Amino acid sequence: MYSHLSRHSELNTQSFCNDSAIIAMEKWEHIQECKKRFLEYGENPLTSPYMRRDVAESWLRSHKYGVNPYSAKLGNNVSASQLQTILRENQLLIETTTPLFKAFIDLAVHSGYTLTLRDHQGILMLQEGNSEQITTFNKINSVIGANWPEEIAGTNAHILCMRLKRPIQLLGPENYALVLQDNLLSAAPIFNANNQLIGTLILAHDLVEYSNKSNLNKLQAHSLGWVTSMALAIEQQMSLKQANHRLTVAKNTLEATISFIDEGIIMVDSMGKIIQSNHEGLHMLQISLEETENYSIFERLNPDSMIIQAVKSGTTLNYMEETMVINQNEQTYIISTRPVFLHTDTEVAGAVLRLSHVDKINALVARRTGNSATFCFADIIGNDEATRKTKLMCQRFSTSPENILLMGESGTGKELFAQSIHNFSRPNGPFIAINCAAMPRNLIESELFGYEGGSFTGSERGGRPGKIELASGGTLFLDEIGDMPFEIQAVLLRVLEDKKVMRVGGKRYQPVDFRLVAATNKDLYKMVEEKTFREDLYFRLSVLKLQIPPLRERSNDILVLARHFIQNYCRRVKLPIPQISDLVFKIVSKYSWPGNVRQLENAMIYAVNMAQGNYIYPEHLPEEILRNKITTPTQVSFPPADISIKNMMSLRDAEILFIRSALSRVNNNVVQAADFLNISKSTLYRKIKEYGIET
Repeated sequence: MYSHLSRHSELNTQSFCNDSAIIAMEKWEHIQECKKRFLEYGENPLTSPYMRRDVAESWLRSHKYGVNPYSAKLGNNVSASQLQTILRENQLLIETTTPLFKAFIDLAVHSGYTLTLRDHQGILMLQEGNSEQITTFNKINSVIGANWPEEIAGTNAHILCMRLKRPIQLLGPENYALVLQDNLLSAAPIFNANNQLIGTLILAHDLVEYSNKSNLNKLQAHSLGWVTSMALAIEQQMSLKQANHRLTVAKNTLEATISFIDEGIIMVDSMGKIIQSNHEGLHMLQISLEETENYSIFERLNPDSMIIQAVKSGTTLNYMEETMVINQNEQTYIISTRPVFLHTDTEVAGAVLRLSHVDKINALVARRTGNSATFCFADIIGNDEATRKTKLMCQRFSTSPENILLMGESGTGKELFAQSIHNFSRPNGPFIAINCAAMPRNLIESELFGYEGGSFTGSERGGRPGKIELASGGTLFLDEIGDMPFEIQAVLLRVLEDKKVMRVGGKRYQPVDFRLVAATNKDLYKMVEEKTFREDLYFRLSVLKLQIPPLRERSNDILVLARHFIQNYCRRVKLPIPQISDLVFKIVSKYSWPGNVRQLENAMIYAVNMAQGNYIYPEHLPEEILRNKITTPTQVSFPPADISIKNMMSLRDAEILFIRSALSRVNNNVVQAADFLNISKSTLYRKIKEYGIET
């Protein structure tokens, strides 16, 4: 603002001393005579001592452009659409100038003045003043949307003002066009905060009534001073409006930003009083906007809380777990603080607090650590009656809040069912899976229940939530529950009954809300009888029991699953999908699959990698499935001991199986394969041709 004022003061002084020097009557006449000689005889105006150099040079340019000084109308006009664009782009300038025009309208009317506003290109955007003079100006094309460039309209005040970027005043004959020779035109530039020209303000006065020129000197000084002061006022008001606009936008942007954040953002003073909060923060504190006036965060925290100390001292804290009393209930939040200072870094004004509910953080942690449920009931493949009944019963159990115990052999897909239960009942919460058999015995307690900082050597300073806390709001899946240490079972039973957990080394209980799904491949009831599993925990876990059938009891699913595993694996590793030969179909259908679905998937992956072709043949299957391991080149165990006579394959199929298996073992060397099978080379060639075996 000071730079603008200084600039205009300097320009005013320069204008009054140079451009707006007192012009006496004889000077007026000398300029008029100079112009006549220039137009009629081409006399160079730069040689006249009465001509200002800027004006004389403009005359010469106008003459070079071929401007007609005798034209009754000046310049040209922009189109209606162009005008609308110009007015829209200069809306702030017009809105700022209009009230000033209106404030001086009475003076302008009675004094014969006309006020005009043009944009940075010289396009007329606003015009107010004496109606008679406006009518006169309209006749020479001084209308909204008119443009008077020097190359069309010749020398005029606003063109020189734009060119020189300073206030300028043209007296009658100094204007190139004769239609302006009876006017005193004063123009002042308008700059933005970046010192860029954005418009010109022009004050026009009809000099016909000043024919004796007695008051001309006074009129010149008054007109130029008035238009320059008004241009400065426009600049200042625009600057204030833009500053206020930026502040408003910044404030609204900040409010919109913090309202968009799904964490609580709360600003407090040094005494914990709420200054401002986003919607999520109010929701966490369970208060309305009106209630924040006398609400203190400090009153909801423990007196020795590190958050209180951080706010008062102006220090930064990151991710502190704090308990707040909200409507007489304890709520645990993860809180971070950032101090706000006044004029120095020692004068604390308050702080900004970021609150996240611990359950939400736990859910994020669970997802980031890979504990997420990706399977649904639709992903459980199988058309067997046993499969359909199991899925139907599991879906029915999912609608109940009770604990579920999944029983079944290893590899039957118990975790697949557990994830499906979670995604059916609590899809938005965390899914925490714990393998009780794989967890070290000395760590299982702290892993399950968490611990406070400093509880034992090597513990983290801030403590750590346990798996049960992390499962709050979602599902806790305890796999191999039969392997849980006996002494831990009692603590787990208490958690299941009270739905509260206390960390190792802790002093208070943390409420938890989770759905429990347990799984085992052991006979828990037998373990209860043997006193190796707590009876009370067994009955707490087995409110709803579900037996997952083994694969051998789902014979109709074997081939469906085999195709599914082959297709999935080949797509993943970008291999062509092979077909399963008829003989392989028979073999996998008759096999007992002690490893269940997991074993079937691994077998198909092995077969795909062994085949590397269009078909999977018996020799591509793992040895334990073929059940025909050869101990010596001349010894072949056939038929497998666990296959009854009625389930044996045909002699043709058996020969094909053995020939392919032998060829596979010797890299398709027929001589070695014949020796391996203890038959002649010619016999083997004949059978290869007869059975159409590829070598």
